[in-house]
Amino acid sequence: MRACYIFCASVFLYAAFFALPLGAQDKNTQTKKPNILFILADDLGWADVGFNNPNTFYETPNIDSLANSGVVFTNAYASSPVCSPSRYSVETGKYPVRSGITNFLVGKREGKFAPAELTENMGEERTIAQMMKLAGYNTFFAGKYHLGTKPECMPQNRGYDINFGGCGYGMPRGKNFYFSPYNNPALKDGPKGEYLPYRLTDEICKYISSLDASKPVFIMAAYYLVHTPLMSKKALVEKYRKKRDAINRNGLEEFRRERQVWPVVSARVDKLVQDSPEYAAMMEALDTCVGRLLDSLKKSGLYDDTIIIFASDNGGLSTGEAFSTSNAPLRCGKGWLYEGGIRVPTVISVPNKFINGKSGRANFKCNIPISNVDFYATLCDFAGVSAGKTDGISLKAALSGGSLPKRAIFWHYPHYSNQGGFPGGAIRLGDWKLLEDFEDGRVELYNISKDLSETKDLSNENPQIRDDLRKKLHSWYAETGAKFLKPKSAGQKPWRPDESN
Repeated sequence: MRACYIFCASVFLYAAFFALPLGAQDKNTQTKKPNILFILADDLGWADVGFNNPNTFYETPNIDSLANSGVVFTNAYASSPVCSPSRYSVETGKYPVRSGITNFLVGKREGKFAPAELTENMGEERTIAQMMKLAGYNTFFAGKYHLGTKPECMPQNRGYDINFGGCGYGMPRGKNFYFSPYNNPALKDGPKGEYLPYRLTDEICKYISSLDASKPVFIMAAYYLVHTPLMSKKALVEKYRKKRDAINRNGLEEFRRERQVWPVVSARVDKLVQDSPEYAAMMEALDTCVGRLLDSLKKSGLYDDTIIIFASDNGGLSTGEAFSTSNAPLRCGKGWLYEGGIRVPTVISVPNKFINGKSGRANFKCNIPISNVDFYATLCDFAGVSAGKTDGISLKAALSGGSLPKRAIFWHYPHYSNQGGFPGGAIRLGDWKLLEDFEDGRVELYNISKDLSETKDLSNENPQIRDDLRKKLHSWYAETGAKFLKPKSAGQKPWRPDESN
């Protein structure tokens, strides 16, 4: 009877709490909300950073230091192998399939079939910045947005008080790309030759130094690094050219042949060696920027009250365009649904006082699979505002060493990627991952915990697991209103999920 009374009283208090206005919740439950700094890299591979790959060719001491003061999610995924859909998920907490932004804007490459219809502007979803505003935060954006070209899609119209550089561009667009003049409608040009990442960092640090600590702040630092074109300061490039030339490369296999999805003159290959001086220089520039942001927080006295997230929007570019990096041991990279395209480096560094009231920051590795659709619910949880209906879950329990509900993570990419990836869908549940090709419905099944490189297709050896996962994936297609390939001409008939049931 006493247990029943306690339960009923708890339910009443819970309901009463959420019936209070937001300001009343703050007054009665906590005196300070955490600041949030979200650092989002572009095309950064899982194996590019030292905290995931001790043998990386690149030097990332500041990023690794951040990892050593936070929770490293070793099975963290982007919701898409390309940028715009993934960024949509960060901003909304939902899978891209729900909006129709399922490819980078405006990617419409054709292959054997025509791609699915692509929505080219963000809808009416409430963004993470708008949620932070509801929670009483100041909000700031710098860098790449790439979620539409209409005015209503720009950061300053989606909840960000200040916007430096966020527009419809997916990469630097000036005559000299990463160097001023920038030709960016949301960023004034600096002195000729100014380097874009350093300029964005200057603006963020300036903003941090001006903050009033009495009001929480949400900062999105969405760097264009390390997206092509591969460009950095000459001295840095020369440093890594010398480093590369000093390495004994005898016997190293530089490329591995991969599936040929759309016709090209040469064979489709996946890069296996990290050795680009230009890319390495961009990595060091990114690392320098991260270090400066952390120093700025510390100098301003805000570090101990700030949650810091570091992640990438998709995997590294390893199979075309520039062969920027290698994601090995992961298979393929950007534009592919194999691990190299969707598994991304992710760190969440949270002051313990916002979790368990203790000092310091939690520091451990968490192997629970998560998706970037989870950031929205997580940040809303810390900010004390309801996330509403999303596809993600709060990671707060995992950040204190607890468990999360077992669930499937999904992908839907009905496009022919610029990097050669096939149009398809995928599901991961526990150790198992199933991929489905939208051209003909063929499937591949891998045990990711035992076969990180996805070398052995187990679909024929495990028909029950294969069929169960496929059924779940098809149910998800139906629930989200997924669109599929279209015929290019009369008589063509692209595969459809109902043909496999």
